[in-house]
Amino acid sequence: MKIKNWAMACAVALAAAGCAAIGEKQDKVVYHFSDGLEQASNGLRNIGNHLEVNPDAKIVVVSHARGVDFLMKGVKDKNGNKYEDLVEQLKMRGVQFDVCQITLRNRKLSKDQFIEYVTYVPSGVAEVTRLQQREGYAYLKP
Repeated sequence: MKIKNWAMACAVALAAAGCAAIGEKQDKVVYHFSDGLEQASNGLRNIGNHLEVNPDAKIVVVSHARGVDFLMKGVKDKNGNKYEDLVEQLKMRGVQFDVCQITLRNRKLSKDQFIEYVTYVPSGVAEVTRLQQREGYAYLKP
Protein backbone atom coordinates (compact mmCIF):
# COMPACT_ATOMS: atom_id res chain seq x y z
CA MET A 1 0.00 0.00 0.00
CA LYS A 2 2.87 2.39 0.80
CA ILE A 3 4.40 1.83 -2.63
CA LYS A 4 1.07 2.56 -4.31
CA ASN A 5 0.67 5.82 -2.36
CA TRP A 6 4.27 6.78 -3.12
CA ALA A 7 3.76 6.08 -6.83
CA MET A 8 0.57 8.13 -6.84
CA ALA A 9 2.33 11.03 -5.08
CA CYS A 10 5.14 10.91 -7.65
CA ALA A 11 2.65 10.94 -10.52
CA VAL A 12 0.85 13.95 -9.07
CA ALA A 13 4.16 15.77 -8.53
CA LEU A 14 5.29 15.09 -12.11
CA ALA A 15 1.96 16.25 -13.51
CA ALA A 16 2.12 19.44 -11.46
CA ALA A 17 5.67 20.11 -12.61
CA GLY A 18 4.64 19.60 -16.23
CA CYS A 19 1.73 21.99 -15.87
CA ALA A 20 3.97 24.57 -14.23
CA ALA A 21 6.47 24.33 -17.10
CA ILE A 22 3.73 24.83 -19.67
CA GLY A 23 2.42 27.88 -17.83
CA GLU A 24 5.84 29.48 -17.30
CA LYS A 25 6.11 33.07 -18.43
CA GLN A 26 9.06 34.66 -20.13
CA ASP A 27 11.43 36.45 -17.74
CA LYS A 28 11.26 40.21 -18.20
CA VAL A 29 14.09 42.29 -16.75
CA VAL A 30 14.96 45.98 -16.85
CA TYR A 31 18.62 46.78 -16.33
CA HIS A 32 19.09 50.36 -15.07
CA PHE A 33 22.29 52.14 -16.17
CA SER A 34 23.01 55.61 -14.79
CA ASP A 35 26.60 55.54 -13.52
CA GLY A 36 28.98 55.62 -16.48
CA LEU A 37 31.23 53.26 -18.39
CA GLU A 38 32.33 50.96 -15.56
CA GLN A 39 28.71 50.21 -14.70
CA ALA A 40 27.96 49.64 -18.40
CA SER A 41 30.82 47.15 -18.72
CA ASN A 42 29.62 45.23 -15.67
CA GLY A 43 25.99 45.39 -16.76
CA LEU A 44 26.64 44.23 -20.32
CA ARG A 45 28.62 41.28 -18.95
CA ASN A 46 25.70 40.50 -16.60
CA ILE A 47 23.28 40.60 -19.53
CA GLY A 48 25.45 38.22 -21.55
CA ASN A 49 25.54 35.82 -18.60
CA HIS A 50 21.79 36.20 -18.14
CA LEU A 51 21.12 35.31 -21.76
CA GLU A 52 23.54 32.39 -21.60
CA VAL A 53 21.35 30.62 -19.04
CA ASN A 54 18.03 32.12 -20.15
CA PRO A 55 18.18 32.93 -23.87
CA ASP A 56 14.46 33.71 -24.04
CA ALA A 57 14.55 36.47 -21.40
CA LYS A 58 13.14 39.83 -22.48
CA ILE A 59 15.73 42.40 -21.43
CA VAL A 60 15.47 46.17 -21.63
CA VAL A 61 18.39 48.42 -20.73
CA VAL A 62 17.23 51.87 -19.65
CA SER A 63 19.99 54.47 -19.51
CA HIS A 64 20.07 58.03 -18.27
CA ALA A 65 22.57 60.53 -16.85
CA ARG A 66 26.13 59.17 -17.32
CA GLY A 67 24.59 55.79 -18.12
CA VAL A 68 24.04 56.83 -21.74
CA ASP A 69 27.75 57.29 -22.46
CA PHE A 70 28.41 53.70 -23.60
CA LEU A 71 25.75 54.11 -26.29
CA MET A 72 27.52 57.00 -27.97
CA LYS A 73 29.38 56.47 -31.25
CA GLY A 74 33.04 55.52 -30.96
CA VAL A 75 33.12 54.99 -27.18
CA LYS A 76 35.47 52.21 -26.05
CA ASP A 77 35.91 50.26 -22.84
CA LYS A 78 39.16 50.26 -20.83
CA ASN A 79 40.53 47.49 -23.10
CA GLY A 80 39.90 49.48 -26.27
CA ASN A 81 36.83 47.51 -27.38
CA LYS A 82 33.97 49.45 -28.91
CA TYR A 83 30.79 49.24 -26.86
CA GLU A 84 28.87 49.44 -30.11
CA ASP A 85 30.02 45.95 -31.12
CA LEU A 86 28.77 44.36 -27.90
CA VAL A 87 25.54 46.34 -28.02
CA GLU A 88 24.98 45.15 -31.59
CA GLN A 89 25.50 41.51 -30.54
CA LEU A 90 23.06 41.88 -27.64
CA LYS A 91 20.55 43.71 -29.84
CA MET A 92 20.62 40.72 -32.22
CA ARG A 93 19.72 38.56 -29.19
CA GLY A 94 16.66 40.71 -28.48
CA VAL A 95 17.98 43.19 -25.94
CA GLN A 96 16.46 46.67 -26.19
CA PHE A 97 18.52 49.78 -25.34
CA ASP A 98 16.59 52.89 -24.25
CA VAL A 99 18.09 56.36 -23.88
CA CYS A 100 16.51 59.10 -21.78
CA GLN A 101 15.60 62.20 -23.77
CA ILE A 102 15.75 64.39 -20.65
CA THR A 103 19.42 63.41 -20.34
CA LEU A 104 19.98 64.41 -23.96
CA ARG A 105 18.39 67.80 -23.31
CA ASN A 106 20.20 68.42 -20.01
CA ARG A 107 23.60 67.36 -21.36
CA LYS A 108 23.03 69.07 -24.72
CA LEU A 109 23.51 65.82 -26.61
CA SER A 110 21.90 64.99 -29.95
CA LYS A 111 20.53 61.73 -31.28
CA ASP A 112 23.11 61.68 -34.07
CA GLN A 113 25.83 61.19 -31.42
CA PHE A 114 24.38 57.78 -30.55
CA ILE A 115 24.74 54.40 -32.20
CA GLU A 116 21.90 53.20 -34.38
CA TYR A 117 20.73 50.42 -32.06
CA VAL A 118 19.05 52.64 -29.45
CA THR A 119 15.51 53.79 -28.90
CA TYR A 120 14.54 56.94 -27.06
CA VAL A 121 12.18 57.33 -24.13
CA PRO A 122 10.92 60.62 -22.68
CA SER A 123 12.35 59.88 -19.21
CA GLY A 124 14.66 57.06 -18.15
CA VAL A 125 13.44 56.91 -14.56
CA ALA A 126 9.81 57.08 -15.65
CA GLU A 127 10.45 54.23 -18.10
CA VAL A 128 12.03 52.07 -15.39
CA THR A 129 8.97 52.70 -13.21
CA ARG A 130 6.56 51.93 -16.06
CA LEU A 131 8.30 48.67 -16.92
CA GLN A 132 8.30 47.56 -13.29
CA GLN A 133 4.78 48.58 -12.31
CA ARG A 134 2.79 48.20 -15.51
CA GLU A 135 4.71 45.55 -17.42
CA GLY A 136 5.91 43.36 -14.54
CA TYR A 137 9.65 43.64 -15.23
CA ALA A 138 12.15 42.68 -12.54
CA TYR A 139 14.64 45.45 -11.71
CA LEU A 140 18.42 45.05 -11.79
CA LYS A 141 21.04 47.76 -11.33
CA PRO A 142 24.56 46.41 -11.87
